[in-house]
Order: sequence, then C-alpha cells, then structure tokens
Amino acid sequence: MRISGKRVANDRAPAGRLNVICQPVPVGVRLATGYVAEADDNEDHHQCTSNTVAVTGYRATSAHALAFERAARPKPSKLLVNSHLRGIVERDLKKRYSPEQISGRLKREFPDREEVRVSPETIYQSLYVESRGALKRELTASLHTGRTLRRPSRKVGQRENRIPGMSNIAEHPPEAEDRAIPGHWEGDLLIDKGNLSAIGTLVERTTGITMLLHLPDGYKPDQVAPALASKIQTLPAMLRRSLTWDQGPEMRNWKTVAIDVDIEIYFCDPHAPWQRGSNEKTNGLLRQYFPKGTDLTIHSAEDLDRVAAELNDRPRKRLQFQKPIEATGELLLQ
Repeated sequence: MRISGKRVANDRAPAGRLNVICQPVPVGVRLATGYVAEADDNEDHHQCTSNTVAVTGYRATSAHALAFERAARPKPSKLLVNSHLRGIVERDLKKRYSPEQISGRLKREFPDREEVRVSPETIYQSLYVESRGALKRELTASLHTGRTLRRPSRKVGQRENRIPGMSNIAEHPPEAEDRAIPGHWEGDLLIDKGNLSAIGTLVERTTGITMLLHLPDGYKPDQVAPALASKIQTLPAMLRRSLTWDQGPEMRNWKTVAIDVDIEIYFCDPHAPWQRGSNEKTNGLLRQYFPKGTDLTIHSAEDLDRVAAELNDRPRKRLQFQKPIEATGELLLQ
C-alpha cells in the first residue's frame, strides 16, 4: 500500500473534498503540517506513523478541520480586508504604476512585512472582477491600456522603410546586448492617427531612462535630425555610445546626427520591432499620456519633460523594481 495524499484502496472517504481521517492513522498527510509519509505493505507503516506524530505533532482530526477551513471558497480579497495595503495600491495606481510594478515595489519597500504584499493578479481582479471589487473601477483608467474590460494583447503595427547607407543592427557592439554598459539607446516616433504630428522617444537600454523629442513643426528628416542631436547633446559622454532606430524615413539625415553628437547609429531589420524592445515597451506606456488619434502638437516641450520625469519615476521589474531615475543617478555617481 502506497499513500501520498490519495484515496486508500478499500477505505471509504468521508463526504466532502478531503479523505484523510482514519483510525488508526496509517500515514502522515500533507495538510496542516506539510508532511507526507509513505509506507509500503512490507514496511512497518505503523512505526512510520508513530515517528511522524512524535516529530511533527500531527493530529488527523485537527488537521482535517484546519484543511477544510483553508479550502473554503470564496475567500475575501486581501485588498478588501487590508485597508492599509489598499491605500498604497490606490495611491500607486493613481501614479500610473502597473500592478506588477506595485507588487514588486512593495517587496522592495517592505521586505520584512508579509502583510504588505499583493500579487499583480489580485490587483487586476480587484479592478475588473465585480465580486472581488475592492478597488474602484475608475482606477482602470490609470492602467497602461486604460480599458474597463480585460482583453488579450495585440501586436503593434510595423513599418518597412529602408535608409540608404545605414549600419545594420548586426554591427551593433556586443556590449549593448546584455545591457552591462550604459549609453546604448533605442529610438522611435509616436505618430498620431492622421500622420500629422509626432513625438520622438529615446530609451536607454541599461537604466530604462526615457527622453522625449519635441517636434512641433513635423517629423520630416530636416526637423527630426536637429531635435535629436540637441537632445542627445544634453547627455554626458558616458551615456552617448550608440543609438538604434527603425528604418523610418525620418532618419534619412542620420549621418548628420552621428557626426554632430559623436554617436554610432544603427538600424533594425524590417518587421523586427523586438530589436528595439525597450523602446517598444516604453512607447506603449507613453500612450497613457498621448492616446492614439490625438493631436500631438498641443503638447509643449515642458509637457514632454514632465511626462518623461513621471515615467522615469516608475519602478521597473528588470531593475529589481528600482526606478530608472535612481539607476541613472547611481551610474553618474560612480
């Protein structure tokens, strides 16, 4: 006879979900103690059971009752019964933190307090599932998607434009791939629905720090190049190693930028947005501030700096929930 939490042959289980009570107790069962003892017909399983009880203090009746209590459903939401934790989550949602960022940041800020922990899924359920609704539904507007209903993600559309004389991403220095050395950037444009206005986006691969380009007069090559060069020139030399862009026509004057600010510029393959993964992710986050189909020229340079500062103040999972502004500050102090 081998028993490991399963029904025993020729034994009748009591009604309900558990079937562990029998007298005498043949084995230790993983219920309250977390201990499982296994015994064979040719083994002294009674002695095994005696040793189990002596070591763990296991009692079948109390364990059975405790297991039923733990198995009871539905359980109240942690955010419903813990007002302190709920307040922290609501505060950070209003700051546009994602549920995953909130969960990770709690572990970082309260490493020794298990009661101040919540999983991302619990936050999502509290927002979207009515029966678990510890959080106000209007807080969904602060999420990345801004949706009031959960939907599967969709792939971002891709452009296929080529730049004459470009350096392909295959020539990118190996140091940029593992993010070990800072100063390697990814760039792109956020374009409105009518293709009439745009905002330039720059993301540093190691720290995730973000900068935005103000393009009030359009995004033709003669308008993008000077704005891009001006923004990169604000960086210290240690953070100006390379820039990777897609093959959009706005970068036709890339050689001018490369020479003016002394930076290497590379271009992704067509239909390969994952080659600028950090930038693609950031562009998705920026749509919280600049929704598709809106006129992007209404935003001033000061507006863009404010949005970048707020984005750089969000904790990131890749940084062990450190903020990009914190990671960049540490680099500059080294």
